[in-house]
Amino acid sequence: MTVEVEVDYRPHEGEPFMNERQREYFRSKLLAWREDILRESRETLAHLQEESQNHPDLADRASSESDRSIELRARDRQRKLISKIDAALQRIEDGSYGYCEETGEPISVKRLDARPIATLSLEAQERHERRERVYRDD
Repeated sequence: MTVEVEVDYRPHEGEPFMNERQREYFRSKLLAWREDILRESRETLAHLQEESQNHPDLADRASSESDRSIELRARDRQRKLISKIDAALQRIEDGSYGYCEETGEPISVKRLDARPIATLSLEAQERHERRERVYRDD
């Protein structure tokens, strides 16, 4: 059963956490984000195919290769992002979406609205980043 969500609806802290409306709101947001990435990906692929022509000038060829490398790195980041979006959609299906993987506590609706693929509460994310910084600074 799918719940209709008004276009101007925004989840807020005062309503029951991860009710049907919120889940549908985040599902729609994630699906739209995923579709945007896939559309950009198709455009990038078409552009790369157009650019694969042979450049007689060495400087043009080097510039083209550099652009191609940057676009391929961006596509790799997008691929990883799509897998995170798919994982978030799966969490919506299994009922674990919106809950911190570390503490089991609800992730704030504000945080989820800003970063719908978040798996950690703000506090757990900050702890995680502090630990990373300590290990990196050693």
